[in-house]
Amino acid sequence: MDTVSSEGDGRSSLPAWVWERHANPWSGWSRAATTPVLVYALYHRNWRLLAAGLVWLVVNPAAFPPPERDDAWMTRGVRAERAWLDAGHGTVGADWPNVLNLLNVPVTAYLGWATLRRRPVHTVVATALLMGLKLLWIREIIDRTDP
Repeated sequence: MDTVSSEGDGRSSLPAWVWERHANPWSGWSRAATTPVLVYALYHRNWRLLAAGLVWLVVNPAAFPPPERDDAWMTRGVRAERAWLDAGHGTVGADWPNVLNLLNVPVTAYLGWATLRRRPVHTVVATALLMGLKLLWIREIIDRTDP
């Protein structure tokens, strides 16, 4: 198994051991699956579920063992994100592919409006846009950092 070096310029905000555990595809995909859970909790004003989802987002990166293989798409995505950050790139900006995350700012505002107003179609559309833009950003940084 290839492992991510613990070296770097310190730009990524997580310790190397957390990045390695977060590279487990179960971590990345379960974290992504938390988005609809959080949206559901907000839509239905289920504050316990919202709190549980937020706690899960915090503990998730360290909740799984390091991946056994390196070829899973989400493993490559998490490692690409770390490499992207260690290379000095940010995650939001007007440059490609960070503009995809920048586009999530108005999408998140739209999602907030849709959930607060309890507009089901708008909520589903905004959630899909939010997740789609994030997954597209991951794909783009994989393309830029994968050997």
